[in-house]
Amino acid sequence: MAEPRGGPGPPPAPAAAAAPPGAPHAQAGPRVCFAAAAAAAAAPEEGPGRGRGKVTVRYDRRELRKRLHLEEWILAQLTALYDCREEEIPELEIDVDELLDMESDGARSARVQEILVDCYKPTEAFVGDLLEKIRGMQKLNTPQKK
Repeated sequence: MAEPRGGPGPPPAPAAAAAPPGAPHAQAGPRVCFAAAAAAAAAPEEGPGRGRGKVTVRYDRRELRKRLHLEEWILAQLTALYDCREEEIPELEIDVDELLDMESDGARSARVQEILVDCYKPTEAFVGDLLEKIRGMQKLNTPQKK
């Protein structure tokens, strides 16, 4: 006689597409999660009756790739500024979308300097390079429709 679902025995192997957004992956290394993308991925599963249809939200892949490269660059720069390993960097949140919402480079610069107030090394070069890199970027919280 077959075991009932959820009974003893080995659990069925999960499908690759069914893995939850927060599940560990076989890949090693840091993982970047964009709040807008995670929220869009979680939204169809919320509430009763949501399993009937699928909603697909498309983001500009080029913009996502630029953002990923920027996140990796920021991580490398912070590692050098704080003269430590990646795991030892203090909890900092440099929100690129927040910076893009600001009116001027002066306001952006002041905000990043405020975030890096505990850094003992000079941060002016990092701030200038960061502002140059985000110039022309788009915010990610509004997906492109295709």
